[in-house]
Amino acid sequence: MAPAPSSTSSAVTLNINGEKHQLTVDHRTTLLDALRERLDLTGTKKGCDQGQCGACTVLVDGRRTVSCLHLAVAAEGHEITTVEGLADGDRLHPVQQAFLDLDGYQCGYCTPGQICSAVAVIEEHAAGWPSAATEDVRPEAGPPPLTPEEIRERMSGNLCRCGAYVSILQAVARAAGEHAEATDGKAKETTA
Repeated sequence: MAPAPSSTSSAVTLNINGEKHQLTVDHRTTLLDALRERLDLTGTKKGCDQGQCGACTVLVDGRRTVSCLHLAVAAEGHEITTVEGLADGDRLHPVQQAFLDLDGYQCGYCTPGQICSAVAVIEEHAAGWPSAATEDVRPEAGPPPLTPEEIRERMSGNLCRCGAYVSILQAVARAAGEHAEATDGKAKETTA
């Protein structure tokens, strides 16, 4: 049971990877620190602690968020997904599998944030969201081709000090292709 809140703390219930966690946190506690220090979900990494490197990227309601800048109290009522919550049992998420198969990592420190960001990038692209690299941003143009330039731009908030960018790009492209095939297959089943 969580300790009673004081005037500088609050009792919160965080829904993380489909499981509810009750905590009492100081109002200044970041989601990153709550995940790592309080819940022992250490897949999310602390890099710069300033929102610039992307190592701490998690998904909040399916959108990427740098957890070092997101207060834990502000995460209450939202669905939080960390890298630990992407796999389906022993079956890796397609993005995780692509990173593994294509060596989209070296030291691995940035990898959890890269993977969470890539999951969101693929969903954002499939929904037709433009990026700064998108040539035709008109809604009727539909999703732009997911070119290497698009992937680089969309993943630009995640830094890799080892320089595994070529493999990261390949992994994101492969996972995006698999996502598109799966989505097209489901759409054809629905219309048949």
